[in-house]
Amino acid sequence: MYRQLVIILAAIAAAMPCSAQTSLDDAIRKLRMAQVAISSIYVDEVDDGKLAEDAIRGMLEKLDPHSSYTTPKETKQMTEPLNGSFDGIGVQFNMVDDTLMVIQTISNGPSEKVGIIAGDRIVGVNDTAIAGVKMVKEEIMRRLRGPKGTLARLKVVRQGIRDTLRFDVVRDKIPVHSIDATYMLRPGIGYIRIGSFGATTYDELLESMDKLYQQGMKDLVLDLQENGGGYLQAAADVAGEFLQQGDLIVYTNGRRVPRQEFHAPANGRFTEGRVVVLVDQFSASAAEIVTGALQDHDRATVVGRRTFGKGLVQRPIDLPDGSMIRLTVAHYYTPSGRCIQKPYEKGNKRGYEKDLTNRLESGELTNADSVFSRVESWPDSLKYLTLKEKRTVYGGGGIMPDHFVPLDTTRYTRYHRELAAKGIIIQQNLRYVDQNRKQLKAKYPVFADFKEHFEVPQQLIDKIVAEGEKQGVKPRDDAERDKTMPYMSLQLKALIARDLWDMNEYFSIFNEQNDIVRRALQLLEQ
Repeated sequence: MYRQLVIILAAIAAAMPCSAQTSLDDAIRKLRMAQVAISSIYVDEVDDGKLAEDAIRGMLEKLDPHSSYTTPKETKQMTEPLNGSFDGIGVQFNMVDDTLMVIQTISNGPSEKVGIIAGDRIVGVNDTAIAGVKMVKEEIMRRLRGPKGTLARLKVVRQGIRDTLRFDVVRDKIPVHSIDATYMLRPGIGYIRIGSFGATTYDELLESMDKLYQQGMKDLVLDLQENGGGYLQAAADVAGEFLQQGDLIVYTNGRRVPRQEFHAPANGRFTEGRVVVLVDQFSASAAEIVTGALQDHDRATVVGRRTFGKGLVQRPIDLPDGSMIRLTVAHYYTPSGRCIQKPYEKGNKRGYEKDLTNRLESGELTNADSVFSRVESWPDSLKYLTLKEKRTVYGGGGIMPDHFVPLDTTRYTRYHRELAAKGIIIQQNLRYVDQNRKQLKAKYPVFADFKEHFEVPQQLIDKIVAEGEKQGVKPRDDAERDKTMPYMSLQLKALIARDLWDMNEYFSIFNEQNDIVRRALQLLEQ
């Protein structure tokens, strides 16, 4: 590992001016001497590989908040969701009483093909028990996953059947979808929620738009709430579908990296209908690129709260052992010239991580007056004009929405937060669906009937309250309990819909009470 670091530094040095190269040569020499001294004469045995990793991390910690080092295992875990697939058996699951319960099988996936169904408990993999043995979730996932074509011999317990069932599942490529939901929000108004920007996002977007066009979509709500970002090219491809050929989407610029521009390669497929982009304080990076481009070109109305402000470009440096350095080399800028990155102090990662807490405490997330009175007093250097309508938009970090929607801190009570944190809500929901799946499917064969008529039974609420008391989670008073019940019931109904159908149905229910979605509908229905 140390040698790998020296090789990288030497390669960089070769491309630098003479004076800078001399300085770097001295730094490399000093680093080598320190490593040799520690390895040779330090009082205790040392791990040279770990020493090199600590040195890399130590250097990066003094830079910006997003330059980072990841081990081979961490690198694989980080890139897998963005690459669009992994090898496995093809089930969505959750843990109930230390046992893996199948929530859904992936359509046409390896588990569905051999007959595994929702509600099955997988208790063994290749003669190793995974139920009742306190095995961590990550270890269970490791045993279920494996190279394509390999065999997973599963032991399955199924409700109503006495004997343990056995299934031989041949692992295969399992797609990872980055679009969470696609459905018609109202007649003529489509809804697409993008969870992240990965290798398959653009193709998924085209499929989603085709589906909505067939259902009569004229306008679109593009939901980027809680979207933490992903691939730059995926963001550029998505933004291009709403812009005209040649429109600038984003550009990057850095000290050693020349300006690079990304333009729409052709007229997008959705250049006529109205677009509303939904964002919040967790929308970051690639999500901010799309939002900023559509806002600057006056192509979309942005609704929600100021985005995270992650506008640093990382260049991945792959190391031979599979580890990776992600080094910041440039900034992202919107078409009007706004730098997306919010201010930070080098080496002060803790302060950077407190930014969202500071926003909440300052009233920015909850008070419209606090937000807009502040931006109106900002210096002219942080005020920009959109490219067509010449509206004022604001820089300084993140994307400021056109229509602010405050965070409702009263709806999600302390009592609700503690019930959720201990897993009580999700566990009781899973038990309810497991015990009533057949009856619910028979009573509500189509989702529309479920959405209109289903009400969360009081018995399920009572079980959650009782389990909470057993684990020491109680409301402060009757007022807090009464305030908790409506939102928790909505959450339960959405979770039940998800387990009976999929994420489209989950968001179809949950969005009815999402204040940012409701504000978007008000704008489109005016």
